[in-house]
Amino acid sequence: MPGHRGCAAPSMGCGRSARAWARPGSGFTMLFEALALTFAKAMPVSKVAEMTREHDTRIWRVLEHHVHAARDCEDFSTVGKVGMDETSARKGQDYVSIFADMELGRVLFATEGRSADTLARFATDLAEHGGDPTKITDTSSDMSAAFISGIGEHLPNATMTFDRFHVAAKLSEAVNEVRRAEVKTRPELKHTRWLWLKNWTNLSAKQQGELHQLMRPSAQLATARALRWREDFQAFYDQDPSYASEYLRRWCYGAKRSRLQPIKDFVTLVEKHWDGLLAWHASRLNNGLLEGINSLVQAAKARARGYRNKNKMITIIYLTAAKLQLPTVTNPRPAYMASR
Repeated sequence: MPGHRGCAAPSMGCGRSARAWARPGSGFTMLFEALALTFAKAMPVSKVAEMTREHDTRIWRVLEHHVHAARDCEDFSTVGKVGMDETSARKGQDYVSIFADMELGRVLFATEGRSADTLARFATDLAEHGGDPTKITDTSSDMSAAFISGIGEHLPNATMTFDRFHVAAKLSEAVNEVRRAEVKTRPELKHTRWLWLKNWTNLSAKQQGELHQLMRPSAQLATARALRWREDFQAFYDQDPSYASEYLRRWCYGAKRSRLQPIKDFVTLVEKHWDGLLAWHASRLNNGLLEGINSLVQAAKARARGYRNKNKMITIIYLTAAKLQLPTVTNPRPAYMASR
C-alpha cells in the first residue's frame, strides 16, 4: 500500500524538507495519519497496522505524537470539578488512575498507579495546562484512603463527594457477607446471591417473586433484614438536603443495633466518611462519567488483548476519552499543527 507514504510518489521528489501534505519526519501523509487515528479509536493498533500493511510500532508513533501534541495545547484554566477513579491495567494489583473534568466530560489526565502520588502528578499536569489546583472546588471519588489523602494535600480547597455507587457497592458487599454466613444453616439461600445484590427494578418477574418469598417476615432471614437496611440507606439520597444529615444519623443509630456485624461495620465506614457522603446533596456529583470511560477503556483493552505497557494504555485513554482536537479525514491539519 505504497501510496500512503509521504515520499512514495517519485514525481513529488523526496528531497524536499517540508510539505503541506506531510508532517516532517513522519514518512506518512497527514491524511493517512488522520485515518490511522480514526481507526485506532475503534480497533486495536495491531489491526490498524494489518489493514495498512505497516508495522504496529510506526502506527503507535503516529498515535503518541498526535496525542502528546494535542494535549500540549489543552487549556485546563476553567476546570473546577474533577472526578477520579482507577482502572485495571492488567490482572493483579496493577492500575491506571484517571482524572476527568466533570463539567465537560473529558479525561484530563491518566497516570500509573492509584496512590496519593497520582494526585501530586495530576496537580502538576493541571498547572502545566493553565489550571490551578487551589481553584478545584469539588471532587468525586470512591472512599480510597489514597485519594482522600492526595485530595487533601494537593487540591486543598476541594470539597470531597464520595461516589454514591461506590458507597452502595460497599453496602451490597455487607448484605452478601450476611448471606454467605447464613447460607450455612439456611439452604434456601443457595444460588440466590444476585437476588439480594440487584436492585428490585433490575430483577425479572420470576426473580421478584422468589425474593418476595424469601423476604416474608415468617422466614426470619438475617439476609432479609440486611437488605431492608440497604434499602433504607438508599433512601438517604432521596431526602431533602435540610434533612439528609438527620436521616443518616437516625439510620446509623438503628443499624448499629441491627445485630448484623457486616451492617455495623458499614456504619463505621459511613461515620468515618460522613462529610463526603453529605456533600452529595450539595454537589450531586457521581462517578458515572468515570464508569463510562472505564468501560470504554476495558473494552479497548479486551479487543487489543492487553497492552505492552501502561504508557500504551494511557495513550488509548487520551485518544478515546480526552476529546482532543486531533486530525480527522476532513481536517487532517488541526490548529496545533499550524506552528509545527
